[in-house]
Amino acid sequence: MVQSSNQRLTLEEFLALPEGDVTYEFVNGEAVPKYKNDEIGAKFFHSSTTGALLILLSVWAKEKGRVVIEWAIKLIRNQQDWMPVPDLTYVSYQRLPVDWLLDEACPVAPELVIEIISPGQTFGEIAEKAIDYLKAGVSRVWVVDTKARTITVFAPSSLPINYRADGVITDDLLPELEITPNTIFQRAGLIP
Repeated sequence: MVQSSNQRLTLEEFLALPEGDVTYEFVNGEAVPKYKNDEIGAKFFHSSTTGALLILLSVWAKEKGRVVIEWAIKLIRNQQDWMPVPDLTYVSYQRLPVDWLLDEACPVAPELVIEIISPGQTFGEIAEKAIDYLKAGVSRVWVVDTKARTITVFAPSSLPINYRADGVITDDLLPELEITPNTIFQRAGLIP
């Protein structure tokens, strides 16, 4: 996917660009690579944590909704089309019915998006993105720091909460989910 730096794209033009080896997000009318510093994809910590979260959340979400890796979401940010690609997305069947089956970006703001800090990204950058998600209607954002072994939960009406070790993440929005950072990072093979 290649784009001229002088020309702003519409969302439709962005969606019509050819696919390639690099994942792009649609930000301020531009195709922006998801990974910085010429990273084509995630490294081991990021990938194994993504896999662990997918397995753990998929078991919980059975009969409740979808958990999807790198699914683009159609949102509005600063009165402009925005199409981020979070590492994981959970959207309930209440927001997107079980019989919805289209090969396209997520058309609704999901309950949860998860961003795992990648090489070349800072917590501050991802925290800004988390706030943008909340302003766009996403209900919860988890920012996962694989090096610090923490998960910071962002919600619209409260300050972020940082979980580490055996701190149990629970949320009325995600009924019956009880999970700790240690459970996730052990499943990912990052701690014994």
